[in-house]
Amino acid sequence: QVQLVESGGGLVQPGGSLRLSCATSGSIFSTSRMGWYRQAPGKQRELVATITSGGSTDYADSVKGRFTISRDNAKNTVLLQMNSLKPEDTAVYYCNARFTTTWVLNYWGQGTQVTVSS
Repeated sequence: QVQLVESGGGLVQPGGSLRLSCATSGSIFSTSRMGWYRQAPGKQRELVATITSGGSTDYADSVKGRFTISRDNAKNTVLLQMNSLKPEDTAVYYCNARFTTTWVLNYWGQGTQVTVSS
């Protein structure tokens, strides 16, 4: 059983910061690639950031330099620190766990709303 629960979303002014948290349950966290995706109304879901089990990170060009993804293996938690937020960052943010055996399995949280507005 794998469960992902996002928290930390909310309303913030442009230029502000938020920290999203994804708490996981199950036995796959330490060996999974974790990621954050987002989806704005009328748009496709897009990759925001990923972090591998070894700590390697990757970011979308639109957030590079502003967002930081990290993981706390002791707490089975992945974080997304979001700084210098822009209205274009407004979306529902989803936590993702990608677990690979003989094929790739993806697990998703319910999402948390981030709204950047003055």
